[in-house]
Amino acid sequence: MNRYARTAGWLSVLSMGLGQLYNRQYIKGVLFLTAHITGLTYILTVLSKHIYGFFTLGEQGQHLVKVGKIYKNVPGDHSIFMMIYGLLSMMVVLLYLFLYVMNIRDAIANGRLRDQGIPVKNFAASISQGMSKNFPWVLLGIPILGVLFFTIMPILFMIFMAFTNYSAPEHIPPKNLVDWIGLKTFTDLFTLNVWSNTFFGVLTWTIIWAILATITCYFGGILVALLINQKGIKFKGLWRTLFIIPYAIPQFVSLLVMRNMLNDKFGPVNQYFRFFGLEGLPWLSDPFWAKVSVVVVNMWIGIPVSMVLVMGILTAIPKDLYEAADVDGATPWVKFRHITMPFVLFSTAPILITQFAGNINNFNVIFLLTKGGPSSIDYNMAGKTDLLVTWLYKLTLENNKYNIASAVGILIFLIIASVSIFSYTRSRSYREEDMIQ
Repeated sequence: MNRYARTAGWLSVLSMGLGQLYNRQYIKGVLFLTAHITGLTYILTVLSKHIYGFFTLGEQGQHLVKVGKIYKNVPGDHSIFMMIYGLLSMMVVLLYLFLYVMNIRDAIANGRLRDQGIPVKNFAASISQGMSKNFPWVLLGIPILGVLFFTIMPILFMIFMAFTNYSAPEHIPPKNLVDWIGLKTFTDLFTLNVWSNTFFGVLTWTIIWAILATITCYFGGILVALLINQKGIKFKGLWRTLFIIPYAIPQFVSLLVMRNMLNDKFGPVNQYFRFFGLEGLPWLSDPFWAKVSVVVVNMWIGIPVSMVLVMGILTAIPKDLYEAADVDGATPWVKFRHITMPFVLFSTAPILITQFAGNINNFNVIFLLTKGGPSSIDYNMAGKTDLLVTWLYKLTLENNKYNIASAVGILIFLIIASVSIFSYTRSRSYREEDMIQ
């Protein structure tokens, strides 16, 4: 009963286009067959060499060759380029295999029509049906390819880099080759004192910073929003504007201004202290005060975001709940605890988790304010206020320790992903959304 479908399917497995030719779809068959021959030829002649280079990462780096009485500099294999070309080649092969599978499915689908006695559509009708049936996928095709090559590919490149010895000074192309070393980078990061002390120290401060930065901005925004919304407060629009100004100004400008204001020697803050006969504090040069400074400055920038968000939620809380609470004699604290806070937390729980994840990667505040300092002899290429993300920046752009940086990047992703998923799946908003679905 499925003779045509079975035959067309096996012919398409044998070669693209044969199933379509068997189904008398000649134009489509010729196009698939052309794609098959072109793709297979390109894979065997060009892409296979790049894929082989991905696994070998080269055989000889840049070297000198004696030509007569002089030595000539001969370029060799560039391991990093070979890795990139290999990744791109494998992604092209996957796209080719995807087209191969689509070819088989198309041949079987049209073969089933023939088994049912329904004539197959010609090329123009097939294109028209495909455009109408798969119109969303047609429009999303180019963005999907963009994400594949400009997002997924760099992420894969970073992941694979962590399993190599791509690091200064011994293994930097083109002079030297890069080799696969497996999990040695992760082992060194956790076991070698020169790396483990820095990693765990920076990780501890990163978690503390993310918690403090998130809590202070979140509850600070709630407090400011409640104060502005209180009855009897005049010029509410003015207060909203004043509190939103720090967020409206670009962070780059605000943080550099605060950095100069907190300067130990000539900063205005310490000068005011000295004017009153007090010693200025080492805001950015002492490890403790530097951490206090970044948390406080982050509050100045982050509280307006939470304030605006909470003020919108407060307007949506039914007023009759507060009226009923007043009738029952509830205190302001009881109304806040049992009415205001549950509504705010329900609406902002996903955003709160997002802010926590963003604070783990809050590069701007740390780097522009302290540049990760003050420096410490206990840390390798990191300072006392460095987060994992700023340490990663120093490892790559300042010290060329690319394999260690890639391993740190992978660990950052695992930490953020696990904490975010765990927190969100246990939030009330997620549970109620899941019940609705």
